[in-house]
Amino acid sequence: MSKTKNIDPLNTIHGLHRSYKNGSAKPSTVVQSYLEKIIRLNPVLGAYEVVWTDTAMEMAEAADKSFSTGYFSNPFLGVPFALKDIFHVKGKVTTCGSAAMLDNVASETSIIVQRLFSAGGVALGKTKTVEHAFGGWGTNQKMGTPKNPWDMKNHRISGGSSSGSAVAVSSGMAPCSVGSDTGGSVRLPAAFCGLVGLKVTAGRLPTKGIMPLSQTLDTPGPITQTVLDSLIMFDVLDGREGWKIAKDLNRVEGIYGLLSRGVSGLQLGILSDKEREHCSCDILESYDMALDRLRSLGAKLVRFENPTSYDGLANDNGMITAVEAFYNHGQLYKNFDLPMDEDVRARMLAGEKFSAHEYFSTLQRRQIMIKEFVEFMRGFDALVTPTTISTAPEMTDVDQAISPGHFTRPFNFLEMCGLSMPINLSEEGLPTSIQIVGRANAEAMCFRIGAALERDLPPIGQPILH
Repeated sequence: MSKTKNIDPLNTIHGLHRSYKNGSAKPSTVVQSYLEKIIRLNPVLGAYEVVWTDTAMEMAEAADKSFSTGYFSNPFLGVPFALKDIFHVKGKVTTCGSAAMLDNVASETSIIVQRLFSAGGVALGKTKTVEHAFGGWGTNQKMGTPKNPWDMKNHRISGGSSSGSAVAVSSGMAPCSVGSDTGGSVRLPAAFCGLVGLKVTAGRLPTKGIMPLSQTLDTPGPITQTVLDSLIMFDVLDGREGWKIAKDLNRVEGIYGLLSRGVSGLQLGILSDKEREHCSCDILESYDMALDRLRSLGAKLVRFENPTSYDGLANDNGMITAVEAFYNHGQLYKNFDLPMDEDVRARMLAGEKFSAHEYFSTLQRRQIMIKEFVEFMRGFDALVTPTTISTAPEMTDVDQAISPGHFTRPFNFLEMCGLSMPINLSEEGLPTSIQIVGRANAEAMCFRIGAALERDLPPIGQPILH
């Protein structure tokens, strides 16, 4: 299904930035190449909901002019990106993955998208999502389920809810994309598709102008090919000035300097025996391999006995999501004349069954658990878990009654940050992934550990798209 090869520099943010600077490539040519890939691959993979060919080329040509005048002060200038179809762009339709919202024209542009545009990014179009971003498998009954490019023979899930965003990057139809993560919706598709996905600390990035699933838990975040790309995009999404990003990137200073510091002397928490029981054999084999590499790099690995089971934390996260999702979108799903996804309808209507007492008790208990978890993490620099409990299943094997977010949902609930990154391929040739979890606002530590591991591991390669 795949062969080991290095990532094409023109399929990375950093590689494009260098190529634009040295004149070996220009944005209009690069964007045209991506649009041609989309024409060729999207009918098979189904990553994009809509492609903005004309506006993408206009933005690319504007970037050409900037470079021709010697303007190089933003590493995201001229970089194409894909946008999950829950982010509003004024004058464009935001379907939220729903066939009932095909006429939902946005009256504003989300702050996140404004920052990408201000940095000179080129939007290729909107990518498919689970309906109203409510589901971890990536399926969509009415609008289509993207196909995981790591298996062109069988229809495997790509993970959700940022399904199309991950498929677009993994297949080379975009060098990067923006998703959202309420219980794993950036990290899960990144893991299943062999990419890097960042879940930021709750409240770190603005959500204004993004369709809400859960106001308490929603976080936007990047999906990229590399850890460095994830950091660059995070800086842009965080609203940092382009010249400051470029300066630190070029001089390897600030947070970019941390990427080369390695993991020697860090204490990392690893899975307890009880939590290991949730994982398939191929996931554990890759996870243990990655732990061995971290140990050889000088990290101290200590079994972390979490104070509350990840199952319990995941269930509480699911409850908050369901209640707030029903508040936001329930009326659509109570109308059985509308063409809604029935799997999402079941999850959405479940939110109506919880009482106000149950909801507010969970929110209160959450604050207690956050403090308790912080206490248990004393002495640990980060936690390291698998991202998923198995590799990407075939769509026909998916059980919609359960969530694949056993290791992702707990950290949304706990307001922590996490970086998912590929580490190996299974015997079937499917990506396996590791999750590096940091305290609130410790994204820098996640990047540092991820970069060290990425340098040490051989590349997993790219999917063969035929």
